[in-house]
Amino acid sequence: MNLTNQRFVEHDVLHELSHYLPAQNPLKDFVHHNTLHAFQKQPFFDALHQASTVFGYKTYLSLAEFRAKYANGEISKEILKKVVYDRKLEYSYKLWEHKVLNEIYDESLSSRIGSVRSLWKEYYAMNLDKATHGILFRVLCSYLDQGISVWPFPVHDKGFLASIKELDKNGITGFFKTPRAKALLQSEISIEELLHIIVGNEAYYTHYLFDQQFSHPGWSGMVATLEQNPVSLLAKKRITLQELIKFELLLEIDVLDQKFGKNWKPIAYNLQEPLEDIFSAPEYSEYFEVLSIWQEAFEWSFYNQALLGIQQTSTQIRPKKQTSFQAMFCMDDRECSFRRYIEEEDPNAQTFGTAAFFNFEFFYQPIQGKFFTKLCPAPVAPKYLVKELPRKKKHATDLHYHKRTHSLLFGWLISQSLGFASAFKLFLNIFKPTITPATSASFKHLNPKSQLVIENDNGLQQDGLQVGFTVEEMATRVEGLFRSIGLVKNFAPIVYVVGHGATSVNNTHFAGYDCGACSGRPSSVNAKVLSFAANHPEVRILLSKKGIEIPNTTQFLPALHDTTRDEIEFYDEKVLTQINLDIHIQNKKTFEKALDKNAVERSRRFEIITKSDDLKKIHNSVKRRSVSLFEPRPELNHATNAMCIVGRRTVSEQLFLDRRSFLNSFDYKVDPKGDYLAGILNAVAPVGGGINLEYYFSRVDNHKLGAGSKLPHNVMGLIGVANGIDGDLRPGLPNQMIEVHDPVRLLVVVEHFPEVVKYAITKNSATYEWFYNEWVNLVVLHPETKQLFRFIKGSFELYKPLKVALGDIQDILKYTQTSMDNLKVGIIK
Repeated sequence: MNLTNQRFVEHDVLHELSHYLPAQNPLKDFVHHNTLHAFQKQPFFDALHQASTVFGYKTYLSLAEFRAKYANGEISKEILKKVVYDRKLEYSYKLWEHKVLNEIYDESLSSRIGSVRSLWKEYYAMNLDKATHGILFRVLCSYLDQGISVWPFPVHDKGFLASIKELDKNGITGFFKTPRAKALLQSEISIEELLHIIVGNEAYYTHYLFDQQFSHPGWSGMVATLEQNPVSLLAKKRITLQELIKFELLLEIDVLDQKFGKNWKPIAYNLQEPLEDIFSAPEYSEYFEVLSIWQEAFEWSFYNQALLGIQQTSTQIRPKKQTSFQAMFCMDDRECSFRRYIEEEDPNAQTFGTAAFFNFEFFYQPIQGKFFTKLCPAPVAPKYLVKELPRKKKHATDLHYHKRTHSLLFGWLISQSLGFASAFKLFLNIFKPTITPATSASFKHLNPKSQLVIENDNGLQQDGLQVGFTVEEMATRVEGLFRSIGLVKNFAPIVYVVGHGATSVNNTHFAGYDCGACSGRPSSVNAKVLSFAANHPEVRILLSKKGIEIPNTTQFLPALHDTTRDEIEFYDEKVLTQINLDIHIQNKKTFEKALDKNAVERSRRFEIITKSDDLKKIHNSVKRRSVSLFEPRPELNHATNAMCIVGRRTVSEQLFLDRRSFLNSFDYKVDPKGDYLAGILNAVAPVGGGINLEYYFSRVDNHKLGAGSKLPHNVMGLIGVANGIDGDLRPGLPNQMIEVHDPVRLLVVVEHFPEVVKYAITKNSATYEWFYNEWVNLVVLHPETKQLFRFIKGSFELYKPLKVALGDIQDILKYTQTSMDNLKVGIIK
């Protein structure tokens, strides 16, 4: 779209600004997404080139980093040769090989954004950012504050600009110093009229607004997001991007008038030639061509290993004496190794992976909860409410967090008495970290004794939501889940439904560690809801009519896996029959052993943990580390994620994938037409792809597309983080979450027939866009021939992996301790 050489239309420009600004929710709703979502309609490599040209983003690793990975073997020589050959054909291969390996390029980045507003410095020696951002950020933070501030914003129930007007009109002092700015504030002036004063020429209005808003994309993006999704704020505040822009333009007029009086001219007075359209296609760049070759070679060096391993292992189901138990986990890559160790400890166990909202979308209201918590994917709008029943509830308390500590007298007494004890506790915490009331702990989300209202009673409603689900609604959701993962027969005596969450302290991005399918919350409530529904006698009758027979002896048991501490909590154990209780006691030993091993595997990347200790000691060190006030890396979350396998467990159970793969269970025989597969891929693309790409862009440009280091972060109003007390909000991920990540796109491997997969991805145009434009790579594994087909620009092409040596792994745990870096794919013997 031409945004420079057309007439200024305020609505259209505001829409475009919202589209390109960061779309990150407040911290409590932090969910991973594609950082460059605005460019997603373009092919991946074209989008990276344009985003770099327009905004000055760094969208690849540097040439030095790529060449270093090539030198140490992370990028395969054979794969690089194949990529160059496929791109440039044989006649120019040698030329391009030289360019890729040896050519020196200018790697400096420039940006189209900022060129108009920078003229204030050039012609007036005026830094408008420095002059306006301090007051702008303080006002925004104070107005949007969700509970940090002792005193609320004086007027906050009339909308942002109306509140500013009232404060300026009735306050002792105002935000503006000059008469013109004060008068303009009280008038009904438009953005276009304000731009006429500051810019002067309509041809440059749009460019100026992009310059202005992208000088602080964090705050502008937050305002745009809150305008579209106001329910993200618990303490309701009304604000729009239009109001923010008007306020900022008024601040600029005010500081210019203060310095120059009225002896200044609009900035366009100094512009003689028309500017290039902000979003016009960039010219061809050999440098970006070389970077894209390196990126593809980097990705396929890993893909090729994984795909070769899939072809070399058997997908035949190995007979089990008798399935001891079954367990459903989240498809999350962090559950990959946990499932592996469970199956190692008990070869007769069977595990499944799915999105851990478990096909039940609802809001949740805990006891005494003032607000509803969404427990389903962020884009879903639930119509149901699950409530916690009243019980004797005791919270862990700490006087340090009492609301009266902010008062003059009580605050002084606390600081002079408990303040000394607090300092001593802080000193002890250095050597022996423990869970405190301030810890964000996954098990606090649901008490083991909690009873929930899950079944609807006579159409009961609350605040426009249906309280609980009817029997028919529960049966529909249970059937949909079971068919999507291929669990429709041969049920074990106990089927565990295992959600996941995380525990950390002093971690502003805690929601990003919990379940993304539950909008950044632990999925324990969802596990309990599914278990209740699957155990319901009337639900089972309806499932039986639909061909899913669940034996009366089978019971579903909810649980929660804490991925940071590697602990598990089981719920509703009292409902188990005596026979199943005895089985469960034995199964718990399997889970405990698997958790110990999983903690040890994870610990190989933690430098401060002694690897020579026994399993229990290492596991205890991991637990202490999770609640250390001084630990910026409670866990590494999704770092190193690189692929997603959608298929039977037999596709991946013999492969060592180093916790790099999402695992979504699916049986092509249960879904021959691909309708359930379409639903899975509708989630895998935006959820798995969103996680993957946020890690990708935060890794390649942690300064602009990431949040930088956690160490100088301050929490701003409980909605975001900034460097210092007056900085812009930092979207993206902090450096401590991505420093070990290899920035490669997600490879989705689907076990089905190519024509069925093509049908599944084309049912939803938004899903198809992810694959067609190659923001996510797609390969299909033929379930009968084991041939591989790569999806390229709308069609499948046969892919034959290059032969590389895949090592045999006899002792998984021993192999994981050989390096802190990513390990090669291996065959588990």
